[in-house]
Formats: sequence, structure tokens, C-alpha cells
Amino acid sequence: MKLFADLPILLLLVIATTLEVTGDAIIRKSLFEHQGLARIGLFLGGAALLAGYGTFLNLAPLEFGKVVGLYIATLFVVWQVITFFAFRTLPTVPVMLGGIMIVTGGLIVSFWKAAP
Repeated sequence: MKLFADLPILLLLVIATTLEVTGDAIIRKSLFEHQGLARIGLFLGGAALLAGYGTFLNLAPLEFGKVVGLYIATLFVVWQVITFFAFRTLPTVPVMLGGIMIVTGGLIVSFWKAAP
């Protein structure tokens, strides 16, 4: 795992969020658009991607509270990209305004240095 631990934090988080959102999308498609062996195969593939997400998120060399803030900001952005490509859905104005708050909050949680 040392190989992956040397990656920049943001890259680890982009990989983690991409695995999570893609895994979630594949599981959704398996549940609602497929049957039989295709459903089972897609579901298991989605589950494997979700396991990868957990692994890459925890490789980021930040304390958990700080990595989660940056992760949530990254997750919002990646979620919108995957939603567009997987479901052909553009974000609405409320989603974009909420997303601005999510990204701003994530950056504050991760990078704001409290005065001693």
C-alpha cells in the first residue's frame, strides 16, 4: 500500500470519490434496470468499487476529521460529473448553490488553521 500512500492527497480523494460514485451508480442500475445474473454481476462489481473507495479514502495521510471535509467537497464535484454521464442529468440551480456551500465548507474544515 506504500505505493498508493505516496500519491497526492487530492488524487487519492478523486480516486476514492470516483470509485464511490461509480459503485453507487452501478448498484442503482443493477437494482432498477437489470434482472438475473446481470443484476447480481453489476451489484457485485459496484460493491467491489465501494470497497476500493474505502481503501483509497483511508490512504490519505490526513487526520480523519480533516480528510472527510475535503472528501465531501470532492465527492460533490465528482458526483455531478458521474450523474451527468451515467444518468444524463444536469445539476439544477439549488444543487449548484448547495454545492458551492458544500465545497466551501469542506475547504474550511480541511484547511482553516485555528489560532493558538
